[in-house]
Amino acid sequence: MMQLREIIVHTAIVGVTGITDIPVSGLQFDSRQVMPGNLFFAVRGTTSDGHDFIDLALEKGAVAIICEKLPTNLKDGVCYILVEKSNLALGIIASDFYGNPSEKLKLIGVTGTNGKTTIVTLLFRLFFELGFGAGLISTIVNKINTKEVAASHTTPDPLQLNALLANMVEEGCEYCFMEVSSHAIDQQRIAGLTFRGGIFTNLTHDHLDYHKTFDAYLQAKKTFFDNLPAGAFALINKDDRNGRVMLQNTRASKFTYSLQSMADFRCKILENEFQGLHLNIDGLEAWFKLIGNFNASNLLAVFATAMLLGQDKTEVVTIMSRLEPVDGRFNYVRSSGHVTAIVDYAHTPDALKNVLETINTIRGQNAQLITVVGAGGNRDATKRPVMANIACTLSNRVILTSDNPRNEEPEAILADMLQGVEKHQSDKVLVIANRLEAIKTACALAKTGDIILVAGKGHENYQEVKGVKHHFDDREVVRKIFGLNNIVNP
Repeated sequence: MMQLREIIVHTAIVGVTGITDIPVSGLQFDSRQVMPGNLFFAVRGTTSDGHDFIDLALEKGAVAIICEKLPTNLKDGVCYILVEKSNLALGIIASDFYGNPSEKLKLIGVTGTNGKTTIVTLLFRLFFELGFGAGLISTIVNKINTKEVAASHTTPDPLQLNALLANMVEEGCEYCFMEVSSHAIDQQRIAGLTFRGGIFTNLTHDHLDYHKTFDAYLQAKKTFFDNLPAGAFALINKDDRNGRVMLQNTRASKFTYSLQSMADFRCKILENEFQGLHLNIDGLEAWFKLIGNFNASNLLAVFATAMLLGQDKTEVVTIMSRLEPVDGRFNYVRSSGHVTAIVDYAHTPDALKNVLETINTIRGQNAQLITVVGAGGNRDATKRPVMANIACTLSNRVILTSDNPRNEEPEAILADMLQGVEKHQSDKVLVIANRLEAIKTACALAKTGDIILVAGKGHENYQEVKGVKHHFDDREVVRKIFGLNNIVNP
């Protein structure tokens, strides 16, 4: 238990009503979870406003309120602290409340549209293999050394995040590798954290349902780099033209990586096959178990980060060559009839294009490519026709189907996707809303040597329909249809 005055010391305060010399038992921004002695944060969200629930928080025993607007009726004995942004105060105070754990770790954040999960996961595995205690915060799972902690968001809320980082410190972690989403940056979920490094992968069409414009999406990512401290490093993918924008105002030391041009860290693709990538990274040649140009870029980012963190080049490349692909990212299985099915998380136009181009580069001359793809409901609708067009342009057959329709009607989503199918492409397209039937149909259409891409959900083991998550795992479905037990990675 800490004194209120101790945990608000780094917060920009507009005004205080009441006394701050009171003990605080915990922090909470969800009024339903408030316990006696808590400090409640009235945070304005996308669908609700915490100021509407101040009375409920007080009924449950809150002793202090952080708010942007004072209630009309103030309760005796309660301290009201007025701030400009409650979500910013939440991040800063949460960090102080948990003992500023990010300052006791080497915290590395990875942001961008695609590649975040692969890079943080490979970094975590690499540094664990190098003998360090390490933590992971990712879309798929959070980890503290060997212990798994379920992940509900790409970037957790400030309370969960700081509690998780504090546990990492307690468990002897020296490093933490963390995905940083644009939503988390915009919503101040990473406020109060101290990063030792930031990595930018790329920026493509996504999340415009939230950010509204591409420039707003870009600026959210840029804010992360603007706020890096002078002692940190900023590492950007020079092959993405938006990378240079990230470096414009950062105080961090600036570094670049590239497959295509001169940069601080370079990589050359020697061979790209289903068996993996043969790369020359900074003069060292090795085979890696990941596939595709986009993964060559991801591997280079991992290597560059390890170098910036002072690790031995040869040891790093040796360990990286042993690392397996990340769950749900270009996982593939072959049937007894020699049909290959690939399950990948690609759910943005650029990610889908990258995966399809990779398959087309390495598939046999007579092999047909059948793509099963959908688009999520209640998300950026403008990418739906774009993704359908990419699938049609780069595939021999396309089956449009449901992804996670959420609260939208699958038929409405599919109608949006069909807007991207050009007239001359229509003969190669089937529309099957039921995802299970769509995958079954793709497998039935495939002949010896053909390749099926099941895109969009990757590691997810559910399908969300009308607010309910039903068990559905593309990997399990493919294995069952093929009569096999395991997804095979190269």
